[in-house]
Formats: sequence, C-alpha cells, structure tokens
Amino acid sequence: MDLDQFNQASPAEASAAASVWVAIPAWVEQVVSGRPYASVDEAADAAETASRTWDAADLDAALAHHPRIGQRPTGSGAEADASRREQASMAGTSAAIADEMAAANAAYEERFGRVFLIRAAGRSPEEMLAEALRRLGNDDAAEATESLAQLREIALLRLRQTLHTPDSTAEARR
Repeated sequence: MDLDQFNQASPAEASAAASVWVAIPAWVEQVVSGRPYASVDEAADAAETASRTWDAADLDAALAHHPRIGQRPTGSGAEADASRREQASMAGTSAAIADEMAAANAAYEERFGRVFLIRAAGRSPEEMLAEALRRLGNDDAAEATESLAQLREIALLRLRQTLHTPDSTAEARR
C-alpha cells in the first residue's frame, strides 16, 4: 500500500493496515483520523507523537499478538508475515543460541508477565539474547518503558515499510 492508497482508503481499510503496525486501537484510530498525510515522514511523525500516550495496558494489549523471539510466528496475514521478516535472523541461529533464547524468554515471562519484546529487524540472535538477559535486571517501570520504546520502533519501522511512495520505491531499487 502506498501513501496515496492509505490516504484514500476507507477508515476500515486504513485501520486494518495500521493495526499491523501495532494493535492498539486508540493509536490506530488517531493515525487513521490524521489522514491525509503529505509524506511518509509526516505520517511517521504523527504516529510517533500518538505513541507517546501508550501505557502498560496498551503494551499488554499489543503483546497479546506478538510471538516470542525465536518462535516461528504462526498463522497467515500481514502481521505474521511482518514478524517472520523481522525475526529472520533467528531462523538460522545455532541450537545453543535458540535454547538460550527460549530460556531467556521463559525467565522474562516469569519475571514480567509478558513476552520479551525487541525490534528484531537488524539485530543478530546474539544481540537479542544479550538484551533479553540485560533487561531481566530492570525493575517493572524501567522494563515497561523499554518495552514501549521497542514497540514504538517496531510500529514505525512497519509503517515506513508499508507506506512507500512511488518515488521512494524507485529510489530503494537503485
């Protein structure tokens, strides 16, 4: 979907697209109601500003749909496809790292009551494991803040990957 298509889509279609970026209904509504956007940067700025109101309840709602790091996303659809792309580096990791990540995920869930969230795109399995282990030392408030920042990074990355313009697509191919 390019930016023009997003701007011209029905509210339901635009909401479906934005829900893939992050499944927080109030945020989706705010991003969709801000249309039309003159540029992808303008849409990303509006989305980033709207994300500053997220709280722990929003985080928990969004994480209800997120797979664990290292766990193959199940199902079909845009959200599962995005998770598969973002976690591609975990697919080829060693069994030892995969086992350590599974143990870190379990410890994290025991400690914080939610799945470990990190922007996986552009990170190696070793980096993600190190971050999971480091963040186990956070207190609840610090970890909620870090998780919300990671969720924001994921949402904005997905937005930018979705809302291309014809010129930016041609530029990216060069």
